[in-house]
Amino acid sequence: MSTVEPGGEPPTDTLGPTVLRMMLGGQLHRFREAAGVTPDRAGYEIRASRSKISRMENGRVGFKERDVADLLTLYGITDEQVRGSMLSLARQANAPGWWSKYGDVLADWFEAYLGLEAAASVIRTFELQFVYGLFQTEAYARAVTLLGYRAAPAEEIDRRVSLRLKRQDLLTRPDPPQVWAVIDEGALRRPVGGLAVMRAQLNRLIEVAELRHVTIQVVPFGRGGHAAAGGSFTVLRFTEAELPDVVYIEQLTSALYLDKPDDVDHYMEVMNLLSTQALTPDRTTGFLTQIAREL
Repeated sequence: MSTVEPGGEPPTDTLGPTVLRMMLGGQLHRFREAAGVTPDRAGYEIRASRSKISRMENGRVGFKERDVADLLTLYGITDEQVRGSMLSLARQANAPGWWSKYGDVLADWFEAYLGLEAAASVIRTFELQFVYGLFQTEAYARAVTLLGYRAAPAEEIDRRVSLRLKRQDLLTRPDPPQVWAVIDEGALRRPVGGLAVMRAQLNRLIEVAELRHVTIQVVPFGRGGHAAAGGSFTVLRFTEAELPDVVYIEQLTSALYLDKPDDVDHYMEVMNLLSTQALTPDRTTGFLTQIAREL
């Protein structure tokens, strides 16, 4: 969780580029609206389109310092301290994240998620088919990767597995996020990679569940249908007050990022329902042990 300094602003050196872009974009959006400038007018000022302004304000693209400076001038921001702070933020927002070295195997739509995941203070996730990525063993991660990339060369598979395991570093960093995962029993019964791999994966879940910042619950078959039968999703929350919660829904070749309050509220309601339908964390540990013995 990011530390907030006395002035109320989080120190930017603790935040990843994705969140910095969101913060900068949000501030530019507020400046534009306060100045009464339309997105079309703003786009014209920096030789770009209305859609480019929208992507900038949503933190979906990088920032050129010249564009930020021109927009600040257009919005009537003349205070040198404010301008300097915004331009500094633009430079930091363009710095590559740790995942940049995996650019050869990393889809653009997933790169955005890695930035959000790395900066989140709370991660709540529901998994229907597979064990959550942050909890996967190397053997299980390899088996899952092979399902989607059967024809890929061995080197590419290694890179993809390495990327998945590197994500798990956030669980052991000094300021880890609170991770609350609800898993459907089907994901635990499906022997991905074979029985031995699955048994080791279940034992890994039992170990991870002991971490003070991790909560794991299982929704057993016996509870019948549930509100999230449609698929897996993740809700990310941030310490920075100006950043909205984000719902992430992964698809085969793309992903959805939802941050409208109504959408987020709906998914949070589903998540809360799942948590009440699932076994308690203590009973989940016993359940995981039981399944591992049955394999």
